[in-house]
Amino acid sequence: MNRNYRLRSVLIIISFVFFFSCEKEEVSTTSETKEVDVAFSESDLSAAELKQLLAEEDSLLLLTDTAKIMDVSGMEVVKTNPKKVFAHYMPWFQSKPVDGYWGNHWTMANKNPDNIDENGKREIASFYYPLIGPYSSVDPDLQEYHFLMMKLAGIDGVIFDWYGSRDFYDYQVIKEATESFMWRLEDLGLDFSVMYEDRTAVQAVELGFAPNKIEAAKHDFNYIKDTYFTNPRYMKWRNKPFLFVFGPHLIQEPEAWDEIFSVFSPANKPNYLSIWGTAANWVGESASGEFTWVDRTHLEAHDHYYWYYPQFNKMTVGSAYPGFINYSEEGGWGLQHDWQILHNAGDTFVETLNYTHHKDADFIQLITWNDFGEGTMIEPTEEFGFLYLQLLQQYTGVSYTPEDLQTALELYQLRKALASNETTAKTKTIKDKDGPKKYLDRAYFYMKKGKTKRAKALLKAVRLYHLENN
Repeated sequence: MNRNYRLRSVLIIISFVFFFSCEKEEVSTTSETKEVDVAFSESDLSAAELKQLLAEEDSLLLLTDTAKIMDVSGMEVVKTNPKKVFAHYMPWFQSKPVDGYWGNHWTMANKNPDNIDENGKREIASFYYPLIGPYSSVDPDLQEYHFLMMKLAGIDGVIFDWYGSRDFYDYQVIKEATESFMWRLEDLGLDFSVMYEDRTAVQAVELGFAPNKIEAAKHDFNYIKDTYFTNPRYMKWRNKPFLFVFGPHLIQEPEAWDEIFSVFSPANKPNYLSIWGTAANWVGESASGEFTWVDRTHLEAHDHYYWYYPQFNKMTVGSAYPGFINYSEEGGWGLQHDWQILHNAGDTFVETLNYTHHKDADFIQLITWNDFGEGTMIEPTEEFGFLYLQLLQQYTGVSYTPEDLQTALELYQLRKALASNETTAKTKTIKDKDGPKKYLDRAYFYMKKGKTKRAKALLKAVRLYHLENN
């Protein structure tokens, strides 16, 4: 209760200073469904009315093609702010319930998530705790939850942190996790790109997978070209796909990048974006532009970037982040950063978002959705609740509300609660093999169609008649 009050207070204060000036393009929605639209009141429903709602859904399921429950049709979201916003995403988490072990991004060198404190929180390698607890990146329920939250906040897509196509260290696991998101991206209408870590090319040589770093990178770029560029949801700008590189850190010769990019035809050569301060000397003519990242000088780095880079007539990518507090030393990985940028109850996120918006960035990269090890996550946490997504809702100009974010959270929680309820399948209220899962799928369907009030009521009915009463 106290935390919610503080968040509301922060939002009220921020709302007076959080503003933007941009041309708003008129957007019209054409999202209509052939399914019969059942009348629904937004007011609280009685227990009898909730039971009737389940009966109505049963009737609709008999009349409707069941494939439409999970139709690959996208989720149309109207934004009054046309600036594109993409979230940098870490697909590198493993959990014991899903994968059989806790991955090192939850454990680092000295944490054990099997240890649970008196508040029910697992021990993880982070100063912050996800609202849903530590999770697995390949969990379908997690993917549904994360991407629904993004759509409700007006995020247009994700940039996956990507470590190459070969099977060493945990890079194969990260690649497979990235690719497990593809169906959900299409289903919700989110675009994606990948950010390549060029250090993996050098590691591939050291481990005997390639004769030199150029051939190693060419192997990875061929994989990206053949596997990701062909996906209809892959991010494009001016009809060319994006390819980000975090660095380059170890391939720093323009002629090397010229050779690596020979794997692309001139017509399909991607927009290549490297981290700020690297393009001119280390990438050369292959660079299309640069992106900003979190820096110890904070807004001074932003100011230098926006002054310096437009002189080259290259693409600019703004960044917004909530803060930066690295856990590596506490987690036993050693001191990697001797500086911090405090969250300041949301003020840091607001100032970077505003700063980025008022400059001429072609689009914005949110740093990050879920890097808990560096404390840059904007996904809902115990410490901040929905604060960062609420601020994004204000910025992007969507019509969704914090109540809708709560509905997406409840959908995830109900999926987990019902999956762990061993007696659910034997209850008298269930008359088919799918049980209450069909209603959760319907709630997801309604969320996609913008009928969040009906989704919320349906989840309430499922909780009442298929969980609490059993």
